[in-house]
Amino acid sequence: MFTEWLLPQVNKNSADFILQMDGAPPHFHQHAREFLNQHLPQGWIGCGTDDDQMLLAWPPRSPDATPCDFFLWGYVKDQVYVPPLPASIPELKVRIRTAIEAITAAMLQTVGMLFY
Repeated sequence: MFTEWLLPQVNKNSADFILQMDGAPPHFHQHAREFLNQHLPQGWIGCGTDDDQMLLAWPPRSPDATPCDFFLWGYVKDQVYVPPLPASIPELKVRIRTAIEAITAAMLQTVGMLFY
């Protein structure tokens, strides 16, 4: 996934890209961290050691409570999965894009105030 999807995406928009990992054991694996250190130095957030080149360390004992967990995915699903349900992948993609494009700055500010 890193080499076939992530890096091509980063190469297109690397100026404003930060990869946020969580505390899942596979994300802390030595091979994953070595890859990120080599290809995204100072461009990732996650669990690591003092030798890793991450932008920020994932907070210890973090509940993984982010606005994406509690707002974005629920909001998008509520907008996308309205009957009649999408009948094809292209229709599903259009609904997802439409739902995300409908998110306003005011909505994000309100959600941000709840968490920070």
